[in-house]
Amino acid sequence: MSREQHIARTFVELADTLVEDFDVIDFLQQMTVRCQELLDITDAAVFLDHPGSRLHSVAPCDPSPFLQRVLEAACSQGPAVDAHRTAEPVSAQSPADAHELWPQFTPHLRGAGYSLATALPMRLRRDGIGSLLLLHPGDQPLKADDLALAQAFADAATIGLIQARTIRQQHTVNEQLHSALQSRIIIEQAKGILAARHNIPLNRAFDSLRRHARSNRILLSKVAQDVIDTGSLTAPAPAPARPRTDTADTE
Repeated sequence: MSREQHIARTFVELADTLVEDFDVIDFLQQMTVRCQELLDITDAAVFLDHPGSRLHSVAPCDPSPFLQRVLEAACSQGPAVDAHRTAEPVSAQSPADAHELWPQFTPHLRGAGYSLATALPMRLRRDGIGSLLLLHPGDQPLKADDLALAQAFADAATIGLIQARTIRQQHTVNEQLHSALQSRIIIEQAKGILAARHNIPLNRAFDSLRRHARSNRILLSKVAQDVIDTGSLTAPAPAPARPRTDTADTE
């Protein structure tokens, strides 16, 4: 698949939110994967704003321990917070510039092996929902083409999320964001259970959760809750058989 085809497929994925079983966590996780594949970065993360509190990291769901510390720090200081607050792309021009801008965030960034961080707002007109954080090890900021593509991904994801919430009017934006944050907690617990039970890394535990959810067309949060309840991945109950109509009895 060419880069152009890969980009086109990504935009189709980001537009595919109007389905009955739309899973916001899986959707945002997929966006971080596509950013890693198509941009000159090492890692990507999505932050959502829950009213009344700071930003929260909801994807990726399988960060390494070092990346997890970066994401925790990024919730209170750094480009992700600034991009959401200003509704503008935010990036340091050099590692020294980054330390001057974000003295509390930058040590975590460098401790995890990254040099620079860039963030793009996830915003549609006056409706801001969060930001997209991009992490890279080089000493040079992202190229203009990568920055433009990343912003396009963030814009497409924002439009898809807001459109999905608008159509499902029975759920408010705040309820959906709260649900996403609660789902993240449940998924983290389920990952830990599977990792301990099967003696596997957390990222492999998350892959197992995700594959099970997709193959059985079940929400990722529902699969995670089942793991918490039962201690393992369980197959969905078969659909009840339809009553057989014996035509001979009706003649």
